Order: sequence, then C-alpha cells, then structure tokens
Amino acid sequence: MRAELQRSGNIAPDFDPSFRAKLHELFRWRRDVRHFRRSPLPSGALQRLLDAACLAPSVGLSQPWRFVIVDDDVRRVAIRECFEACNAQALREQKAEKAGLYASLKLAGLVDAPTQVAVFTDRATTHGHGLGRHTMPEMIEYSGVIAIHTLWLAARAEGIGVGWVSILDPSRVASILDTPPAWKLIGYLCIGYPEEECETPELERRGWEERRSPSAIIVRR
Repeated sequence: MRAELQRSGNIAPDFDPSFRAKLHELFRWRRDVRHFRRSPLPSGALQRLLDAACLAPSVGLSQPWRFVIVDDDVRRVAIRECFEACNAQALREQKAEKAGLYASLKLAGLVDAPTQVAVFTDRATTHGHGLGRHTMPEMIEYSGVIAIHTLWLAARAEGIGVGWVSILDPSRVASILDTPPAWKLIGYLCIGYPEEECETPELERRGWEERRSPSAIIVRR
C-alpha cells in the first residue's frame, strides 16, 4: 500500500538512516574542482544534471535560472581571457603575505573542463508573478544559487566534478555570450571528471583558509 501511495505522490519516500548517512557523505565529498580530465561526459549526463537543477526551489516558483551551454571555441577563449584579466587584477590587490600563495593556486578549470555552463537568472521574468520579491528582490538571484548547488550535488553523485568560476567580469561574460540585458550572471561552471578525489577542499589543503566549526557561526537570540 505504501509503495502505491509513493508512486502516486501522496506519501513521502522513507529516507532511512542508511540513506541519510549516504546523503551526509555526499555533502562532505562535494568539492569545488579545478583539475579536470579532458574526457567528455557520457551522452545524456549534462541533461540529467540540468534536469536536477530545475528541481531546485525558487522564489514564487519563478524558476528564473537560465543555462547557457558554452561549446563555441571562440567564446571559450574569450571567457578565458576575461578570467585571466580579472585574476591578474585580483593578484595585484592581494596582501603581501597571501600574494605568493594566490599566484600558485589554480582557480579555474577553463582549459581542461570538457563542459562549460554559464548560469544566469532572468530578473525580468513574470513567472511566479513577483511573489516573495517585493521586500527582497535579490531572492531571484538566490534561487539561481540554489539551482547551481542542486546541480553540484547531482554531479557529485555521478562522480562528476564541478568548479564554480567567479573571477570574471559579469558584463563582459554577458557580452561574450550575447545574453538578454535582464539576465544576471550567477556563476560560470566547469564540469567534468576530476583528476583526483579528496575529501578536504584544495584551499584548505594548501593553507589558504581553515574550515570553521559550526559552533563558531551559530547565534541564538
């Protein structure tokens, strides 16, 4: 009876302790990948990830995410040049004690990642009828962020890595990809199989920053 109700959508699945443990393991192993193998994703894999991303919650059910799959070599080169210019500026602005380490970090997988997707949100969408955006209009962008995280977890579950490149000029990226003026860049994703697997984030391994304890960032009132 329960199985029939689950199939009809009238009862939630039974997420048992074993499933919850695996889910927590998935959270722990989600990594921001910068080192990719150049082998392409299997047929249908990217579509599965985008389908999963579209299951994310969104303010007012607006579903404002827009995914631009970047296959064109000329546009990819332009994106890399944009990154290199922004990264050089960021290096110049680093404090002396961090500049050397910053220069040694690989902060993008734009050369090797076989799949690249730019994620935008459409701020002009009428879908959702503006619900939930009057006092916090930025919720439209937050919805795009949740879609990216949903895609990220779905990718990790398939052994696929994702790298979120944020060292980019959003207006330049929009121009390169010829997107509508109302679309706002949320993230540029490099997607592919990682060269290596590690439970600890690379920035933590390299000494850039330490992971904070949850107790240090939880406040009660």
